Amino acid sequence: MRAGGSRERMKITFKLFATLTDYLPPQARHSNVVELDVATDASISQIIEPFGLPPKLVHLVLVNGSYVAPADRASRTLKEGDALAIWPPIAGG
Repeated sequence: MRAGGSRERMKITFKLFATLTDYLPPQARHSNVVELDVATDASISQIIEPFGLPPKLVHLVLVNGSYVAPADRASRTLKEGDALAIWPPIAGG
């Protein structure tokens, strides 16, 4: 899958968890992971936009295990080999 507009490309790992796995391509839903080919200047928001995730379900966003605040998701870019993981809000207790 491709995301972003730059000619320079890189590979990242994209992971969706819990109910968000339904937004992955069918062949990736079992593992919840897909390798993406994205533009080097693509922001997190641009990377996830083609997947059609409802904004209210994009709750916890991690890059290589580090939290990315909602205000930073439109400007934060990734590097080759990074892992982008997204969790929906989790209820329970």
